[in-house]
Amino acid sequence: MYFVKVYVTYKDSVLDPQGEAVKNAVHRLGYDAIEEIRIGKYFEIQVSASEEEVEATIEAICDRLLANVNMETYRYEISKMEEV
Repeated sequence: MYFVKVYVTYKDSVLDPQGEAVKNAVHRLGYDAIEEIRIGKYFEIQVSASEEEVEATIEAICDRLLANVNMETYRYEISKMEEV
């Protein structure tokens, strides 16, 4: 069993209006040192597959469902879950 963390964010070239709104609110709170805030999505996935299949499965899910690859980029971290 594997545990996967997937992070999806807008590409740098895509405007992030939610991130801009949060940045402006942070500035109004007096935190002027904040230069940029980007909003994204985070997923936790448990995969019951062989080690060879996990990465291919996660790549396919990200490309086909979790991320709009025209506007978003993704990265993931795979770790083996400890047997209990």
